[in-house]
This record gives sequence, structure tokens and C-alpha cells, in this order.
Amino acid sequence: MPSLGADMDSGTLLEWRVAPGDRVTRGQIVALVDTDKAEIEIECWQAGVVERLIAEVGQKLPVGAPLAWLREESEAVSTAKPATPALAVAPAATGVRPVRPVFASPRAPDARPPAPPPSRPRVAVGESRRVHASPLARRLAKERGLDLASLAGSGPGGAVIAADVQRAAAAEPPAERVLAVAASVAPTEAAAAPRDRREGMRRAIAASMAKSKREIPHYYLETSIDCGHALEWLRARNESRPVSERVLPVALLLAATAKALRRAPELNGFFLDGAFRPGSGVHLGVAVSLRGGGLVAPALRDADLRSLDELMAGLRELTQRAREGRLRSSEFSDATLTVTSLGDLGVDRVFPVIYPPQVAIVGFGRIAEAPWAERGMLAVRPVVRCTLAADHRVSDGMRGARFLAELARLLARPEEL
Repeated sequence: MPSLGADMDSGTLLEWRVAPGDRVTRGQIVALVDTDKAEIEIECWQAGVVERLIAEVGQKLPVGAPLAWLREESEAVSTAKPATPALAVAPAATGVRPVRPVFASPRAPDARPPAPPPSRPRVAVGESRRVHASPLARRLAKERGLDLASLAGSGPGGAVIAADVQRAAAAEPPAERVLAVAASVAPTEAAAAPRDRREGMRRAIAASMAKSKREIPHYYLETSIDCGHALEWLRARNESRPVSERVLPVALLLAATAKALRRAPELNGFFLDGAFRPGSGVHLGVAVSLRGGGLVAPALRDADLRSLDELMAGLRELTQRAREGRLRSSEFSDATLTVTSLGDLGVDRVFPVIYPPQVAIVGFGRIAEAPWAERGMLAVRPVVRCTLAADHRVSDGMRGARFLAELARLLARPEEL
């Protein structure tokens, strides 16, 4: 069970998307896990063959618990006694992947992976026998008024998975589906799941932030940045573009933050096991508010290497998937620094709390007109207040001030972004 943030202690396996004997590649989605914050698609960290599924659908497991055994495809087939197997688990430390995740067969190397059991026969509507299905499939079927017993399962052992329900829902006439939903879902049941999710998310966020304030020696710096030239440059750049392709000011703030981190590597990484570990790249976690409350901070990978258009497209896509509950595990574990912007809500300044094990977080308020003195002249300019919260175990005020100065310099020269 991978760690999907410092506020995650356990997760519930909702669905397997592989079966014993399947070949998997690095980055392939192999399972769906439910956490306090969202349903997350779990990626495999190494190519290989699924030897055995350990965790059962519906089982709640602590972070670090094994989910499955994997075998390398190149593993020699022999009659020799196998070495003690290693667990094929995703890294438990947020943002830090092992050099080489290992796996070995829990059985003799010459034994073939067990064949999946035959599909269960379809059960007639009204029969009381329990249908083998994932919790997510059951929930989707209830929401859509579908009878699980009437569906052919394509999951391991013939289990009905979410994809089977979605296919059936797409093929069913809408009118019949609406009537079935109205008859099968009680209002209290329909409202219970979102409420439980919000409560669980609030508890997880509160636990993580309390730990952060208790254990991390925060220091705060704030600066005001003139955005006049940047906004004029952006306005001219967007004039000839359709609305869907225009770049918003938030992309400028993200780009400047990412590139400023190149000159402040001690703010970009993790504090683990009593030591600082620099990030493998600049992967900005972007705080996204969810419908119904709560927030997540998935990562925009290699943000310093992306153009403004790429950053804007990535932000739109990431925000949409976050609110639809379609995020991947790597997007939760890769962020090396988080950015939160509350400017669109009219907030002038933000004093954020570091999200462990990261060592810094940047907050932006709204871009608003303010008096601005320069070279003995007073004018009204669009100004944004930027706040840095950083970990005193890794950096100090001098380093943080240099980072903010570089961020301001880049926003004054938006053409360099």
C-alpha cells in the first residue's frame, strides 16, 4: 500500500485491474485504492509478471502492507529453492522512490502462476446469492440502478469491476436507469458517502497539519511583487488566442516559482529520516479545492521545464481529474514543493503550513491594485503578495529571501518564462 501523503495511514483496496499471470509495465495502473481524500489509481513501480494477489478487494490495509507478489520477466526458471521473497510495494516515503523495487516468487520458480478461477455463473435477478464484485462496482451499480447479478464480470475470478458497470450503464436506456435509481437509492444512503468522505478528509488534513506545526520549525517570509509588466505582456499574448487556449496569471506564478527553485534547491525536496533529500526534479504540488469541501495537492511534474502553454494545459487537466477523482498515486507522492493560490477568492495574503515531508510551501494572494513607490514616484500598480513558509532544519531566512527575490525578478521579465 503506497503512501499518498503524510496524512495517509491506510487505504482500502477497491479494485484490482490485473490478474495473476498478467505482465505489467512501469507506470501501469494496477489497482484502485480509496483513501480519506479520494479514490486513487495505483501505479506499478517496476515491470514484471503478477505472481499472486495478496490483498483482497474491500480490505483496508496500512501504508507499507504488501498488495501483490511480482516476478521479473527475466527471472530464470529453475528448480532451485527460491530466495526469501521481497514485497512488491510502492515506496512508503512520499516523493522518494527506491532505486530498484524488487520482487520474487513466494513459490517455486518453476511453478506457473495459478490460472484465474472460472468466471462465476451469472445469477438471475432476485436470487439471494452474493455476486463477486468490487466495492466501487457495487456503489456504481447502486447509483445507476443496475443489478450486479445481470452483469458479466471481467475482473479476476470473474468479478464485476467498475468498468463492467460503466459499460452496462452506457448501454442501458436513460429513462429505465433513472427510474431504477429512484427506486433503489434511499436519500440518506446517497448523502452518507459524500459526508463521510468530507469528514475523513478533514480529519486527515487536520492530523497532517498538526504534525507539521508540531514537528517542523517554520519560518515565514513575505514580499510584494509588481505584476504590471507581466499582466500587460500576458494580455497582449492572449489577444489573438481563443478563450480555451488563453494563459491565466496563475500559470505565470507557477512558472516563476518553478524556475526560481533552480537557484534554491534546498527548498525543493524532502526531510526524511533526519536528513534533507533533494527532489529529482521540480515537481510543483498545486493545491486544488474539491467540490463539497476539502483539498488535494497533486503534482505538476518537471514544472520548470514546461512552457507557459504546457503549464496551463497541465493545470487545467490536473484540476479536472482531481475534482473527478481520477488522480494517480505518483501525482500524490512526487510533489517536491506545494503552491497554494487563493487570489481568486479575494484573499490578500496566505500564510500556508508546510506539507510534510516537503520543506517549503509558497502562497499567493490576489493580484490587486495598490500604491507602489519606485524611484521617488508613487503610482497605482497591480501587486501580488507572495509568502514563503520553509523548514529551518534545511534552510534559513537568507536562502528564502534569495528565492523570493529571484521569483520577483522572473515575474518582472515574463518573456523569460
